[in-house]
Amino acid sequence: MRSTVVAEPVRILGVDPGSQITGFGIIDLAAGKTVAVEWGSIKTEGSHAARLRTIFLELGRIVRDFRPAEIAVEQVFVHRNADSALKLGQARAAAICATFEADLPLFEYTPRHIKKAVVGNGGAEKAQVEHMVRLLLGVREPIAPDAADALAAALCHAHERGTRSMLARAVAAT
Repeated sequence: MRSTVVAEPVRILGVDPGSQITGFGIIDLAAGKTVAVEWGSIKTEGSHAARLRTIFLELGRIVRDFRPAEIAVEQVFVHRNADSALKLGQARAAAICATFEADLPLFEYTPRHIKKAVVGNGGAEKAQVEHMVRLLLGVREPIAPDAADALAAALCHAHERGTRSMLARAVAAT
């Protein structure tokens, strides 16, 4: 008789960093199915330092409240404007540092990789990403672009996680 082990769901937090709006999306992955748990946007205002503080504090609160097991963060897209790229990098750093207290594994994906994993096209438009995220997660209501990108990062990681797991099982079987 074969015993069946029911794996605990894995909660993944996806983050789409931005200095004005940072998107977040939380999914649960269990038995190959993904379920949207929560998503939204952290809107910032004031000085750049105040914006970074808001990102740090709010994302830290989200990590404490939802207790993800893993975090997927979109890598910085380098703009032509060096000042914008620097501010975006700092926002990304504030988001990543907000997760350090929980000591969770962090995975980083390029925007192109995320779009390819979710839409099948690395050059997909934001509307296509939002449409596929809603379709894949069974969400009926519209999702703000930053939150959709964050959910897409979480979905991308769930896919990568599944691929790594299958490869590990295949190697162990040989």
